[in-house]
Amino acid sequence: MKNKCLAILTMLLVCSIASHAQLKRFSIGPFAEIGLPTGDFGNTNNTGYGVGVTADIKLIAGLGATGSVGYMRFGAKTNTATNTKYPVVAAFPVRVGLKYKLFGPLYVKLESGAANFTGDVSGSAVILSPGVGVRLLGLDIQGKYEAWFKDGTRGFFGLRAGFNF
Repeated sequence: MKNKCLAILTMLLVCSIASHAQLKRFSIGPFAEIGLPTGDFGNTNNTGYGVGVTADIKLIAGLGATGSVGYMRFGAKTNTATNTKYPVVAAFPVRVGLKYKLFGPLYVKLESGAANFTGDVSGSAVILSPGVGVRLLGLDIQGKYEAWFKDGTRGFFGLRAGFNF
């Protein structure tokens, strides 16, 4: 799994260097995010934190393709009434999607992909993540709702901040 993430990150870096030499329609950069679990997921896990790398490719008339690779971790809660400790949820989410620039720096985004779990939870989940954001120069701030579908739904509201080169 770590080899796959390393290969993807290397590919994104190589594409970034090559594209900047030829055209400015491609950007790549790091991000940090915070996730506030909702529903049953909020009852079993604490606030999540993550980091990663995102890339954007401008296509036509405000439409672009986007993708990201990262790591996200939600700490475990303990039910004091039953003395039950829930598992930590940690994953490597890989997302691809479309981004549409509405006006000025405002955009909407829809991504999908897979969250590859590590640690206490195993397997993979399907991701669906709509969001809205603002990009000023290289600074990118995004609010989103993200759902991971595997044996139920692990959903959270997220806030992502990053910088694209």
